[in-house]
Amino acid sequence: MNVETATPEGYPAEDPGESVYVETNGVRLHTVQTGPEDGPLVVLLHGFPEFWYGWHDLLRPLSNAGYRVVVPDQRGYNLSDKPDGVDAYHLDELAADVVGLVDALGAESAYLVGHDWGAAVAWWVALHHPDRVEKLCVVNVPHPHVFDRTMRRHWDQRFRSWYVLFFQLPVVPELVSRVHGWQPLVRTMRRTSLPGTFTVADFERYREAWNRPGAFRAMLNWYRAIVRSRPRPRRTRVTVPTLVVWGERDRFLRKSMARESVDLCDDGRLLRCEDATHWVHHEESVRVAEALLEFFAE
Repeated sequence: MNVETATPEGYPAEDPGESVYVETNGVRLHTVQTGPEDGPLVVLLHGFPEFWYGWHDLLRPLSNAGYRVVVPDQRGYNLSDKPDGVDAYHLDELAADVVGLVDALGAESAYLVGHDWGAAVAWWVALHHPDRVEKLCVVNVPHPHVFDRTMRRHWDQRFRSWYVLFFQLPVVPELVSRVHGWQPLVRTMRRTSLPGTFTVADFERYREAWNRPGAFRAMLNWYRAIVRSRPRPRRTRVTVPTLVVWGERDRFLRKSMARESVDLCDDGRLLRCEDATHWVHHEESVRVAEALLEFFAE
């Protein structure tokens, strides 16, 4: 591993962490790492259209509690490698990145936490590599079987997921998203979150990440890969202890999927955040951090 900087460039000086590049599964991932090197490993996986910075509010509480916290830019995002082609973003590859990351960090297993697409990857790792997951926490994305079943049975979920089909178009989504300095993305994030969730400075950092050469196409290739390959997990039940955190004002996903996902876990529990949205880890970061620490300690 190669330490890049003492503080990730361009981000709040008060945030803990150092930039470290890690080779895993044939790609080079940029990560931000903090906390004692001998502490239990926690890996935080961001979703679309964020990058490692989406978890910055949780770095200090988790590291202060003695955990080694590692937050990657997942492949295609921000400073990490951006392989060509849609096939490079199959869920199996994304999960293999995480397993390889745990290996590179010298750990047998990790407390794995994911939001949005990061949650989809976390579910996949837990279903296919349960021995590498100490405990699992997923935030506002359901178990893959639950999502597939809901899409087949409920037209309202299909309407909520309309953008997935739009992202299948070649070139057009990339061009439209860039209009007026990424205003479509900024507007969507503001419209689907509580007032004040994202600051002007936050969006400056997101724009910088989206503007990196090849980044936004790679980010969209996650959606293109899942539609083209329609992957199905090899097993249904999750055997590792699992916490599902759900902001119930999520405009993208039916809240009924939260309980249905817990029902597919041998040892599952649900934290409902009634006044939070899809972006609950920003809106209720203190509550989420406290829930994680309690869950990890059990």
